[in-house]
Amino acid sequence: MANILVIDDEAGIRSAVRDILEDEGHKVVLAEDAVVGLGLMDDAAPDLVVLDVWLPRMGGLDALAEIKRRRPELEVLVVSGHGTIDMAVRALKLGAFDFIEKPLSIDRLLTAAKNALELGHLRRENRDLKRVAAAEADPLVGGSRAMEELRSLIDQAAASDARILITGENGTGKELVARNVHLKGKRATRPFIEVNCAAIPDTLLESELFGHEKGAFTDAVSRRAGRFEAADGGTLFLDEVADLSLPAQAKVLRVLQEMRFERLGGEKTIAVDVRVIAATNKDIRAEIAAGRFREDLYFRLAVVPIRLPPLRERREDVPLLCKHFLERAAAEGAPARSISPEGLELLAARPWPGNVRELANFLERLGVMSDERVVSGATVARVLGSGSAPRLEPLVPARYGSLPLADAKDRFERDYLAQKLRECDYNVARAADASGIHPSGLHAKIRKFGIEQEK
Repeated sequence: MANILVIDDEAGIRSAVRDILEDEGHKVVLAEDAVVGLGLMDDAAPDLVVLDVWLPRMGGLDALAEIKRRRPELEVLVVSGHGTIDMAVRALKLGAFDFIEKPLSIDRLLTAAKNALELGHLRRENRDLKRVAAAEADPLVGGSRAMEELRSLIDQAAASDARILITGENGTGKELVARNVHLKGKRATRPFIEVNCAAIPDTLLESELFGHEKGAFTDAVSRRAGRFEAADGGTLFLDEVADLSLPAQAKVLRVLQEMRFERLGGEKTIAVDVRVIAATNKDIRAEIAAGRFREDLYFRLAVVPIRLPPLRERREDVPLLCKHFLERAAAEGAPARSISPEGLELLAARPWPGNVRELANFLERLGVMSDERVVSGATVARVLGSGSAPRLEPLVPARYGSLPLADAKDRFERDYLAQKLRECDYNVARAADASGIHPSGLHAKIRKFGIEQEK
């Protein structure tokens, strides 16, 4: 069974076509002209449109162009009682599936409708397979506890329509996580529309998100649907959402509250069904405290907060990531390569401020600068040192930087004293003297931190 929208100004034709199609088990919605038909598109969600050419208010070919602009994959059967070869050619060039002359033949109509619906089904199936293949080709790689927890959270979040706010440093894979949530959810067959909020000037943001009517501003030469409309039924990914200006945040908040808006320069209220996933690389709490981000918008977006760990917090995943990127490069025609244990150890020790993206770029450079099939540690060290940009070491080592201050101080003190004890062959008096503390104080620290002599 399919949903079919019939647009024809002749009541008798509309009734006859409805009876024919309903006898085949389809659900049919009728419209007396193109303006009404286009207004029914969202609610009717048709799988096929039967469209007359000669219509009042808006011609059938103009309506065909608008239908294909809104939904390029939707098949349209164009019918006419005054058809010409030129008209048929124009209709097919605009994307019509077929052109049928009146009076309508029942067999001709049913055959064309059947073929159009089958083609639409095949296209949707092909699109879904491509989406699944894309997800498999770019998976969330890693066996660390952090990645296992992330996958579990994605599975839980995907089962609902709750809004998600993804936070994490540049290069941690925020868009990849958003796509995984979309593909695992019930909206997987619907659009995934991405908006880079940092790349859109404030003057264009409203038009980009909500669309505009013809003549709304100087360059608005035609009506244009916005990203919210394009994502209807699917997912809208607002990347770098913390870069929106405060006025833009207010507009987005209003739409999130109501899921209704008007195009720029328009009066008609448009309702959409969109799941919103947002992401930012900024400390959103600090942005709120500084007055740069609305707290009410934060609470609207962060129904399910997801924090992506930087690569330095999951160093054990570096070998798996290297294997993944090298295998992908080989599948694209590059020589098959692997990295020696010594090379992997060097890579795992790096802080990778650019995270997974930086690691992927390094591996691509390694493929250019090395002919080894098993890349040695010496080669890894050479290529690591060949980057044009100077390497800036973090001010706070990774093993301390993620801890609260009190815990970081305790860990540093333990590491420092354990090293001094090793240097002094675990002679407490010598280690205390080297550390500048009293031996009794060092004994107390040894007990506090549970420092044991290495075998």
